[in-house]
Amino acid sequence: MSMALQLRDQEMSLRDIAKRLVIITGAKRGKHPSPATVMRMLREHDEQAATAASARSSG
Repeated sequence: MSMALQLRDQEMSLRDIAKRLVIITGAKRGKHPSPATVMRMLREHDEQAATAASARSSG
């Protein structure tokens, strides 16, 4: 995840990020995730970060 965030900060496209990432566990170990998977992963991270930030500011 941290690698995907770093690459996004460098304004790389989802396709380029997916090409650089490698799945390290599970049935698809050693393969690259799809751009859609990368997009979902980053969106979920952003949603969790926003939820955590709002919980800190309201608490």
